[in-house]
Amino acid sequence: MINQDTIVALATPSGAGAISVIRLSGEDAIKIANNCFKSVIANKSLLEQATHTIHLGHIVDNKRTIDEVLVSVFKNPNSYTGENVVEVSCHGSTYIQQEIIQLFLREGCRVATAGEFTMRAFLNGKLDLSQAEAVADLISSDNEASHQIAMQQMRGGFSSEIAKLREELLNFASLIELELDFAEEDVEFADRTQFKDLIDRIIHVLKRLIDSFAVGNVIKNGIPVAIVGEPNVGKSTLLNALLNEDRAIVSDIAGTTRDTIEDEISIGGIGFRFIDTAGIRDTKDVVESIGIKKTFEKIEQSQVVVYLFEADAISGNNVKASNIGVEIEKIKNRYPQKPLVVVANKIDKISEADKAALIEVFRDLESAQFIMLSAKANIGVDSLKDKLLSYVNTGALRNNDTIVTNSRHYDSLLKAFEDIQKVKEGLEIGLSGDLLAIDIRQALYYFGEITGEITNDDLLGNIFANFCIGK
Repeated sequence: MINQDTIVALATPSGAGAISVIRLSGEDAIKIANNCFKSVIANKSLLEQATHTIHLGHIVDNKRTIDEVLVSVFKNPNSYTGENVVEVSCHGSTYIQQEIIQLFLREGCRVATAGEFTMRAFLNGKLDLSQAEAVADLISSDNEASHQIAMQQMRGGFSSEIAKLREELLNFASLIELELDFAEEDVEFADRTQFKDLIDRIIHVLKRLIDSFAVGNVIKNGIPVAIVGEPNVGKSTLLNALLNEDRAIVSDIAGTTRDTIEDEISIGGIGFRFIDTAGIRDTKDVVESIGIKKTFEKIEQSQVVVYLFEADAISGNNVKASNIGVEIEKIKNRYPQKPLVVVANKIDKISEADKAALIEVFRDLESAQFIMLSAKANIGVDSLKDKLLSYVNTGALRNNDTIVTNSRHYDSLLKAFEDIQKVKEGLEIGLSGDLLAIDIRQALYYFGEITGEITNDDLLGNIFANFCIGK
């Protein structure tokens, strides 16, 4: 799959900016760049320069100067792709970008496909497959937690853990395969006690990695939080307070929000995606009814539910308080697995005695949590943020443990776990080596899929198609 041609692409975001970087990679990258480069130092050739050096000059098309640039030279194998690489830092005009790229194309380059630079890095052994995938995750990371996970994976933390397990399993597999060659002598080269210990250790590690996906997936994609409640209780005001901007329309008219509004912020380094939903009530308004239907769809998709009600509306009103209690129980029964935070809004409008009475009324929420705040006055909003953050298991992040965020890795781990379980069961019932070897080979196959030791063109195409051009 390794192409020998030279590719070119814009490595920085498209559009105008102060600086743009145009990247070339391939055997002729330095030669092509040199054909278009005129150094400020007379008779200076890029072909004669040492690797990892930067040179000031101009990109010229015949006698026409296109731009003053800095050219960085990286010679194989000590480059990102493992090939000769040149990076041209030019001014960020879209016209200049296109003129330079078109010039390189006329000189013999071709336009890089999505992710082709990183694919070449993988094919040339500069990165394994899980590290290559982490590059895309790092580019798209928009909070501290997703950045930390991507960096840990790109540095090879996940790869080294899998590679170590695979190597140990491969050693035992070799011994068991060797036993098959001496089947008539009835000898055992693989110590079954040590092998059982290894299988137990692999199962323990696989369980930890598989369980981490539940946390890793929501951290990577943002934790969806549905804000629900009756109309006009302050859901949109709360969303604006959480985001610290006027994202949702706020009015005294009930039913203002008729569709869901979503936005994301980072709390404690974790991305949370807040969903302001239409107020839940009986209505004959067709449009509002559609919005309420979407509310329940968004609750289904959320990880956490925030139920909001007006504190001043139930002060001294036992019937209203009872009705709210019924609504809370409905949500708890309908979505028993979802954390529920019950929020009394507009506490700036009630007395201290009323606050104490509210706490007493909602003391026995059991699986739900109770918080009092004023979204409009920005009182207690930070307490809600702290409560939401407490639902995320960040212990693995603090301990720098491996967290799985990639669904492809998760799928391979599940399959490897299934085969390792079969190996364990086979050992316990004294299964013969030839039958054990079948399940061991399958487990090794799925380990190899993660790091790319076992791959195919379709798999690589699917992975790198999700990259941006120029990476």
